[in-house]
Amino acid sequence: MSLPLSRLTALQTTYRQGLLEQTIPFWLRHGIDHEHGGLLSALGETGTLLDSDKAVWLQGRAAWTFATLYNTVERKPEWLAAAKLCLDFIRDHCRGPGGKLYFTVTRTGKPLRMRRYVYSECFAAIGSAAYAKATGDARAAAEAEQYFDTYLHHSFTPGVMPPKTDPATRPMKGVAPHMIAIVTAQEIRSLLGDITVRGATCTTWIDRSMSEIERDFFKPDLGALMEIVGVNGAVLDTFDGRTLNPGHALECAWFILHEAKWRQRDARLMKLGLSILDCMWARGWDKEFGGLLYFTDLRQQPVQEYWAEMKFWWPQNEAEIATLLAYQLTGEAKYAEWHTLVHDWSHRVFADPVHGEWFGYAHRDGRISTRLKGNTWKGPFHLPRMQWYCGRLIDELIAQGLSRRRPGSA
Repeated sequence: MSLPLSRLTALQTTYRQGLLEQTIPFWLRHGIDHEHGGLLSALGETGTLLDSDKAVWLQGRAAWTFATLYNTVERKPEWLAAAKLCLDFIRDHCRGPGGKLYFTVTRTGKPLRMRRYVYSECFAAIGSAAYAKATGDARAAAEAEQYFDTYLHHSFTPGVMPPKTDPATRPMKGVAPHMIAIVTAQEIRSLLGDITVRGATCTTWIDRSMSEIERDFFKPDLGALMEIVGVNGAVLDTFDGRTLNPGHALECAWFILHEAKWRQRDARLMKLGLSILDCMWARGWDKEFGGLLYFTDLRQQPVQEYWAEMKFWWPQNEAEIATLLAYQLTGEAKYAEWHTLVHDWSHRVFADPVHGEWFGYAHRDGRISTRLKGNTWKGPFHLPRMQWYCGRLIDELIAQGLSRRRPGSA
């Protein structure tokens, strides 16, 4: 199977209209808080406000989305203004003691929750970097570096982040900090250059995390990318140790493939990214009902989490990117087939052509489980990032195809 020009042009329309006529207008209309600043994310089917508390990590994510569209699609003042509102809200209200960001605050910015994780910081970093690129704002650029510095300090300095379990009893580490380090460094590098943070360039941080993923988390003999392992990469035979997250793994795969593409199709990174994609697609794709399962078990045992067989919107988004990028890089028919499967299934199940945006959560058989459009976890990020990134890939594929068709072309 391939993606012929007719399919590519149809996808081009789907992604562009979905992004610019459905997703972004929904959030601009209902999510931007013009009274208190920032983003309101807890929205119902039609955009009704369900809860006014604000997730700090979604402020940074939204800022990145709007500023990226301004930088790459069209210089619309309302997009830049939305990004600024989110970044100003973070700056004015979301910094805790020592510069660490809160996870949730009230609508007016009073602190509610500080998590041990530092994912609010990495998204504030990429949002600030995208805004700095759009405006030349030196303060935003400095804040991007500062937020990334905080993320790296808490994630990779031993003893700084409180451990999830007693390290004397069960020492372990997770793949998530490395994934986020890769994509954050990639964004900062593309927007601000290969700057040095905490004594290493963005590219060096990317190399370090990719090497650790390859060495300790990817198990080609088991056909799996582990979420957590022992400190030396040992498989932990516990509920948590055996639990796999296919959508997370495919997201990791496309981060690595993106880096391979940036490095002129680096062979080692191509192999690593494609290998992770291949094995985790096999473990995650639901052959009976379609869609990616949320969790599976390394040894096909029952999974502890009761939502394991549900279908969330974001793993489908990451699978769309991963499969389309793999197809562009390899031309292999199976990636075209997989992209078609996940694209058609997810757009049929989650997209709301009436009110815009997507529903976020479905049962295994594809029935929508809740009709909300946003919450603490779901905002204008995974879906618009997928629509934007896949749209750019489609543009490149169409251009490559037309180039090959020109007389005298290679």
